[in-house]
Amino acid sequence: MPIPPEVTGEEIDPDVRQELMSLPKGLADDVARNLVMVAQLIDDEPEKAYEYSRVALRLASRVAAVREAAGFAAYATQKYSEALAEFRAARRMTGSVELWPVMADCERGLGRPERALAMAGEPEVQKLDRAGQVEMRLVAAGARRDMDQLDAAIVTLQSPELASSANHPWTARLRYAYADALLAAGREQEAREWFAKALEADKDGSTDASDRLAELDGVEFVDAFDESEGAEDDVRNEALADDAEDSEDSEDSEDAEGSEGDKS
Repeated sequence: MPIPPEVTGEEIDPDVRQELMSLPKGLADDVARNLVMVAQLIDDEPEKAYEYSRVALRLASRVAAVREAAGFAAYATQKYSEALAEFRAARRMTGSVELWPVMADCERGLGRPERALAMAGEPEVQKLDRAGQVEMRLVAAGARRDMDQLDAAIVTLQSPELASSANHPWTARLRYAYADALLAAGREQEAREWFAKALEADKDGSTDASDRLAELDGVEFVDAFDESEGAEDDVRNEALADDAEDSEDSEDSEDAEGSEGDKS
């Protein structure tokens, strides 16, 4: 696949670059450029990111960072079976547990929430850093909801991280998930409070907490584009009405003149 000439591969994370040093330089540069494209496209154009990840995988399937990138690209396109296989391969290569939560979420994506819950109880979870443990909690709560266990999902999300007033990268998402679970359980007032707390922590707009709050408050948004189109239609209709009126007046005037002419 074509890669813009301004993408050099130097943009890659230094740790990944270190991994690629096991490859011949020309090959390492090609892999790096494809991985940069994956990183740049995965949020907005995941299908394209997936294609670049497949190129990198063909070039360097024995590099853990490549397998991980391929896993995330497959995950972003909801190819959960493929993503899980890539994450497992990366984990075998590195021995790291950091992919454990996303592997569990792949099990959810494959319709196996009970496996995700089983993974949440494995010793690997205790080896995760704090962010990873919060992520695992989110996945476990999601699995509970998949199984229609709303109360259990709410309890799963109740944690020191949720109660903390500190703002961490995971705070907004954790509060949002808790608010959403409360709302699903019919606890609307509590849900509103937690959507507000999620919005307070959401500095980069990673959730739609503001929209959810507006919905709960009964606020309706009007599309500015549609509104302007409606205004233009009104103006157009008024102009047509005026033209029709002028035409009628003109015809009446002509009729009147014609009548006077007949009398004479």
